[in-house]
Amino acid sequence: MTENPNHHFRTRAIHVGQDRDPQTGAIVPPIHVASTFVQPGAGDWGKFDYSRSGNPTRAAFEATLASLEGGVGGLAFASGMAATHCATMILSSGDHILAGADIYGGTFRLLHKVVNQAGIHVSLAPSTNLAAFEAAIKPSTKLIWVESPGNPLMSITDIAAVAEIAHRHGALLGVDSTFASPVLTRPLELGADIVMHSATKYIGGHSDLLGGALVVRDKALRDRLYFFQNATGAVMGPWECFLASRGLKTLDLRVREQSKTALLLAQWLERDARINRVLYPGLPDHPGHSIAARQMDGAFGAMLTFEVKGDFQKTKRVCQATQLFQLAVSLGAVESLIEQPASMSHASYDPAARAAHGITDGLIRLSVGLEAFEDLRADLDQALNA
Repeated sequence: MTENPNHHFRTRAIHVGQDRDPQTGAIVPPIHVASTFVQPGAGDWGKFDYSRSGNPTRAAFEATLASLEGGVGGLAFASGMAATHCATMILSSGDHILAGADIYGGTFRLLHKVVNQAGIHVSLAPSTNLAAFEAAIKPSTKLIWVESPGNPLMSITDIAAVAEIAHRHGALLGVDSTFASPVLTRPLELGADIVMHSATKYIGGHSDLLGGALVVRDKALRDRLYFFQNATGAVMGPWECFLASRGLKTLDLRVREQSKTALLLAQWLERDARINRVLYPGLPDHPGHSIAARQMDGAFGAMLTFEVKGDFQKTKRVCQATQLFQLAVSLGAVESLIEQPASMSHASYDPAARAAHGITDGLIRLSVGLEAFEDLRADLDQALNA
C-alpha cells in the first residue's frame, strides 16, 4: 500500500508495508522463508538476492516501523542488542561515545566490555542534567546514546534539547526508545538521528519473539548502517518479522491501555506506607513530568519502578510472592512482569556502578500488562506483606 502521510498512526500500523498477496489476495502477506532468490541474470541483481541481505517479510516490517517513527528507512535485527551494536559500528578507534547514566544493563555491558575493546572510549553522564551532560562531551565524541524513559530509574531526557547539543558538537544522537515505543515518543521527530527498539518488547508484545530495529531519518546514514548489518549478519528472521508486523497492528491499543493501568498503580503505590518512593513520569512530582508531558503522546508508558522499605532480601521476597506479576526479565508484553534490577536486569553492572547510578537493592521494576487494574493491585498488595 502506498503510504498516505495523512493517515493516523493506527491506520499506518495496519496498512503500510502490509500489501495483500497479489497471487492469492490474502490479506496477510505470506512469510518468505527462502534463503536465496533467483536473479534476472548473471551480475544482474534483483530486488532480493540472499536473505541475510534482504527478505520480503523483513522489508515489510521495516517499512511499517519506519513509517510509524517518521524515518526514511528501518533495519531489523536479531535482537535489540544487535541493533545497538550496529549503531556503534559507525565509529572508529579513538572515537568517544557518551551515554546517559540511566540505561539498560545490557547496553552498559556492551559499551564497557565489548565496544571499548575496539578502542572506542565510553563514558556515562546524567542526560537529565543538560549542563553536566554537555560538559561530558569531548572533541572525539561521535555518538551520544540516551534512553527516555530510562531503565530502571524512569528518568526523562529532553530529547530535543540533547539533539541540539549533540549536533552543535558534531555528534549523532541515538535514542533507545524501547520503553516509550513509537506510540508515545518518536525521537526522530524531536531531532534524533537514530532510534533503537528492542522489538522483543512492546512491538512484539506477546513474549514470543526476539528482535531489534533501528530507524533513521537520513538515507546516507541508513545505507552506512545497512552495510554493517549485512556485513555482520545479525538480521531478524522471517518468522520473527511476521510476528513483529502483527504486533505493530495492535501496538497503539495495547500501549495506551497498559499506560492507563500503570498510572493507576503508580498513584496507589505512592500512597502506600510500605513504599519509599515511586518512579513514574506520569506522577506530577516526578522530576521529568513536564518534559514527559511534552514529548510523550498522551500517556506516560507502562513501565514503573518503586522502592520498598526493606533490604535486598525483603525486595527479593516481594518479587517472588506475586502471582499475576510473573518474575521475569523483559517487558512490554500483555503479561505483567516483575523484577529486581539489582539482581536481574542490571546485574551486569558492577556493584559500584549500580550504587553510583542509584540502582538500589530495594528497587522493583514493573512491566504492566493488560490484566485488570484491580487484580494487579491486589496481587501487589499481598506480595508487599511477604
